[in-house]
Amino acid sequence: MSILPPSARVSPGSAGTIDRPYPPRRAQWSRGLGLLALLVLAGCSLAPAPEPPAPVQRLPAEYTFLEGAPASAGTWSPVRWWSSYGDPDLDRLVEVVLEANLDLAEAIARVEEVRAMAGIATADLLPALGGSADVINSSNPTNTGFGRQIGELLGGGAGDSTAPGDTLQPRGPDRFSNTTWSAALNLSYEVDFWGRARNDRVAAIRDLSASESDLQSALLGVLAGTITTYYEVADLQTRVALTGEIVGVLEERVEQTATRYDRGLVSSFELYQVRQDLQNTAAGLPQLRTALQDARGRLAVLAGRYPGELAPILGTPSLPTADLPDIPPAVPSDLLWQRPDVRSAGLRMEAARLRVGARRAELLPRLSLTGTLGLQSNDPEGLTDLSQWFRNLTAGLTAPLFQGGRLRANVGAQDARWDQQRAVYGRTVLTAVSEVETALARVRMEADRFAFLRGQLEEAEASVDLQSRRYASGVAGYADYLDALRNRLTVQTVLATAARDYALARLGVHRALGGTWIEEMAGVDLPAIDAAALPSDPTGSNR
Repeated sequence: MSILPPSARVSPGSAGTIDRPYPPRRAQWSRGLGLLALLVLAGCSLAPAPEPPAPVQRLPAEYTFLEGAPASAGTWSPVRWWSSYGDPDLDRLVEVVLEANLDLAEAIARVEEVRAMAGIATADLLPALGGSADVINSSNPTNTGFGRQIGELLGGGAGDSTAPGDTLQPRGPDRFSNTTWSAALNLSYEVDFWGRARNDRVAAIRDLSASESDLQSALLGVLAGTITTYYEVADLQTRVALTGEIVGVLEERVEQTATRYDRGLVSSFELYQVRQDLQNTAAGLPQLRTALQDARGRLAVLAGRYPGELAPILGTPSLPTADLPDIPPAVPSDLLWQRPDVRSAGLRMEAARLRVGARRAELLPRLSLTGTLGLQSNDPEGLTDLSQWFRNLTAGLTAPLFQGGRLRANVGAQDARWDQQRAVYGRTVLTAVSEVETALARVRMEADRFAFLRGQLEEAEASVDLQSRRYASGVAGYADYLDALRNRLTVQTVLATAARDYALARLGVHRALGGTWIEEMAGVDLPAIDAAALPSDPTGSNR
């Protein structure tokens, strides 16, 4: 912003000028103080002070995985957390999904839209400069308007005929014609005294950051969907194969039972039971195959491919066969801020707060500056003559006096939006903490179940080995061996589902924490979490 300088001294003798002295020193001090006051006013903001919701202020310092365990110290970042599964086929699939997923492409386009909107808000802080070029041609009769008035002042109507016997008066032109050529630059600027444009701009930037967090939420959702469907495919493929083997075992068992029935060694009820087991197991195979086809189709959509193009990308999905890398006994609650939904809610709350200040500023007067600088001539060649310049400067102060309560209603509506976003932010934090605690508990329970079923499988394999040796030595019958083999295949089927649930429980922890808890590796640059724009940090740490 600029102010008018002290009165300029004009050289004596110039036509139409006045020799004005400089103002006295007291006037200079007054203007200096006025300038300081304007600068102070220009730097003020009418936005309310940040006020995080109560649940955020009570956020715990850490999430406990094992009761009483301290939180692990270190630097944490949301790195390529899916690599912690140790599955090259999954890593390759994720890379393809990140490149070709259409949901991510849509989310990226939404971010670009919000980025453009932020640019519009930034433009309100800058002067508007435009150019114009005009040609004005006018032709008016001299006996009307100003021409008639001038003629009357001169003692006769311009363009009127003299009557007989009257004194001959010089006859003027019948019409006034004029052509004006002009080219000019037009400048307009609103001085942002009360921070209206600044608050709107910063709010738009917060919205942009929130939309980028929404993109990260979409990314996390796509990754979670990919990993979930990958392990679903692996589970279904394993169950289809094992169920086929169980059907083969049951078919042999039916033959053995039918032979024993013919010899009168078993009852018809036992033969009926074995046949029912075979039919029930075989009837489940079409459902498993249908579910497998559906899962492959959903995975193809995530990868931006048709189902027929998925096989080279998918490889051979496999389920975990051993414990996945350990989760620290406790993780710091700072990891909550890497959750994109928490960041997005916090940023939108901050944007709503800043817009309260912008709406309040609309209640106060506005100072607008406009100016025009250009060249004007009666012919186009004159536009090259710099002596034909002209300028117009205007400073205007406008204040709302009566708007029917519209402006105050805008302030009230924005206050309500701020309260809404504070509630959304508090609920998001509460939900995030609950999801973290639940995910940590679930992964612990699923790990115990997975370990238990692996022990059960070892017992089932030992039973198969025992029954095989007993049958070979003639101590037990072949039916006992088939029953042991079927029991092992059943345990393997249950273990496959448990392995899937264990992997998805770990995925739940990744989703709840917005990434991972993996400690930063030495010598590797990892993306930092930009939480500086969040309205508060309840943990007291410098994020």
